Amino acid sequence: MKKAKQLKQRSSFFFIFIAALMLLPISGCAIDMTTYADNRPVFDLFNYFSGTTRGWGIVQDRKGELLRQFVVTIEGTRNAAGELILDETFYWSDGEISERTWVIAREDRNRFTGSAGDVIGSAQGQSVGNVLNWHYQVEIPVSDTTWNISFDDWMFLQPDGVLLNRAQMSKFGFRVGEETIAFIKTPAKEN
Repeated sequence: MKKAKQLKQRSSFFFIFIAALMLLPISGCAIDMTTYADNRPVFDLFNYFSGTTRGWGIVQDRKGELLRQFVVTIEGTRNAAGELILDETFYWSDGEISERTWVIAREDRNRFTGSAGDVIGSAQGQSVGNVLNWHYQVEIPVSDTTWNISFDDWMFLQPDGVLLNRAQMSKFGFRVGEETIAFIKTPAKEN
């Protein structure tokens, strides 16, 4: 009887411990965006991505091991509704070429929403100073299935038009990988 009670207490403790670990990534992780208000140069999402932008990136697993590399070309235009349309073409190191089109709307001066074919629902973004933070979920094919991966995506505008992008990827609140990209504007071609 005593042994059964101890076993029950241990299993209750184990359950509470696991539940607490699962909630850990959710609580206390919000970053106060106002801390970036004075950072320069100021990042304007619509102006930066209008025209042609190129990026060089890597994808790493949760241990930091390199999984893939890519180069991305982005063509940014505005539609009649004033939304930013980003046509992205990814050239992966393994020969794959993939495309994604974002439609981004300005909600107010510092807040944005975005959608794309593989994005679940809409992306939510906030920009302050030289920083933009996006939150969204993407459907990513893995073997014979599809995973819904959450992105916590941070962009930091640097001097000389360099934009550094770091995104943490998670599933069920657990970090599964990271994506890092360095963007630079491509000068407009002269006629």
